[in-house]
Amino acid sequence: MGTVGRLIVGVTGASAPILAIRTLQALRAAGIETHLVISRGARRTLALEEPSWGLADVEALADFVHRPEDMAAPIASGSFRVRGMVVVPCSMNTLSHIAHSATPDLVARAADVTLKERRRLVLVPRESPLHLGHLRNLLAATELGAIAVPPVIGTYYKPQTVLDVVDHVVGRVLDLFDIEHDLVNRWNGPPQSPGGGI
Repeated sequence: MGTVGRLIVGVTGASAPILAIRTLQALRAAGIETHLVISRGARRTLALEEPSWGLADVEALADFVHRPEDMAAPIASGSFRVRGMVVVPCSMNTLSHIAHSATPDLVARAADVTLKERRRLVLVPRESPLHLGHLRNLLAATELGAIAVPPVIGTYYKPQTVLDVVDHVVGRVLDLFDIEHDLVNRWNGPPQSPGGGI
C-alpha cells in the first residue's frame, strides 16, 4: 500500500481511550493501513475506562502493532514513508516529550520522526484544566509543526450520545489527513425559511 494509505496511531495514557478505538475503527473503514503503538500508560487506562475492550481487541483493529519499547520498529525511521501520525488521546507526558524532542519510547520517537520529515502530526491532548506548562508545551509542539485538536464539545451538530461527540472529534482528525468519512454532521449554515430568509 502506498504512503497515502498508511498512518501511525499512537495511544497514550490520557483519559478517553475510546477516542483511539473509534479512530482505529474509522481508519479501517476508510481502508487506511494503520501502524499502532499503545504506551504502557494507555494499557492501564484502557483496562480502567474501557473494560469491555481488551488490549488484544484494540490491537486487532490495526494492521500492524509495535511495542512501545521497540525503537527498531520501522516507524522509528524517516525512511519508512507514511502519510502522518495521530496521537490519540495525547497525555501531557507525551506532549512534553514531543514539544522538547525527547524520545523515551516509540510513540515519542515516531512523532519526532513525523515532524522532522515534515509530515502531518495531529495531537489530541486530553487534559483539563491546563496550567502554563501544558500551554507552553502545546505552543512548542505547534511551532514544531504539530496540529493540536483538543476533544472539545460542540453542540451545533446536535449530539445525542457521548459517542456522537467522540465521532465528531475523530471525524475532524480524519479531515486533517483528507480521509473520507461520514462521522461528522457538517455545518451548512442556519436553517432557511421557506421564503429563503433566515
